[in-house]
Amino acid sequence: MINVRDLHRGGDAEGAQIIPLNAEQHDTQPERRVVERKIASGLAFLRRRLSGDYEVDEFGFDPEFNDNLVMPLARAVYERWFRVEVRGLENVPAEGGALIVANHSGTVPIDGVMLQVGLHDKADRNLRLLGADLVYQVPMLGHLSRKSGHTLACQADAARLLGKGELVGVFPEGFKGVGKPFSDRYKLQRFGRGGFVATALRADVPIIPCAIVGAEEIYPKIADLAPLARLFGIPYFPVTPTFPLFGLFGLIPLPSKWIIQFGEPVSMADFEEGAADDPMTVFNLTDHVRETIQQMLYDTLLRRGPAFF
Repeated sequence: MINVRDLHRGGDAEGAQIIPLNAEQHDTQPERRVVERKIASGLAFLRRRLSGDYEVDEFGFDPEFNDNLVMPLARAVYERWFRVEVRGLENVPAEGGALIVANHSGTVPIDGVMLQVGLHDKADRNLRLLGADLVYQVPMLGHLSRKSGHTLACQADAARLLGKGELVGVFPEGFKGVGKPFSDRYKLQRFGRGGFVATALRADVPIIPCAIVGAEEIYPKIADLAPLARLFGIPYFPVTPTFPLFGLFGLIPLPSKWIIQFGEPVSMADFEEGAADDPMTVFNLTDHVRETIQQMLYDTLLRRGPAFF
């Protein structure tokens, strides 16, 4: 093996392997090009934001904002903190409208964001979540939710999204699910009046049951300070093993292991026109979806094993 310097001293170059003097610098060029591309992409993104050269839909969804700012931050938590595993993606349609119906838990509703990341990255679909009124009464949170693709939980908005072929997500338990005590973990609360079923029937789209395991352990709620909840106008003021005892550090979620499981679609195609206005049909379908998700939760819990390992 002959160095370039040896060639200048008259060494024989025949059959020799020449090692450039700047070999180490050469090895770093691909990494430097990646950094340069990221910087250029970031500057182009800022230029479009400042010039207003971007699009939002009628609900305020800003795909570029979502892909470049929201998803990278949420993805870091998804992959490195909760180590989320997604199963049953073959049950999620690659295109067209569908209604994802999932359990809700965790004291702080992080499960919706993790569900959004999973479908964005694994199924290449944007999930349009239907949120409670309280979310959109908080100025910054409501604005961020709309730019991320979400909207108010009402049948009119849900019907318009499904009619456009969007993937819509709903948590029928609402605050009853997300704010339940740790002693009731993975026990589904009441599913309301079945408005999500009526919406799916009218739109003639399948319901995809979804079980989310892992969120129950991130903020184990052991008590509720009702006077403070009334003072702040929120559904509950949780007490967990770390909050408010450790102040802001108590807001860091515990790193539980998550599994998101999608079940087989429940088709609406076999129901007659007007079935959405039949209370018994809506009730039976709602009960069926709830029982399906509850069984999925039990099965997924067994497969996951220990909560933090």
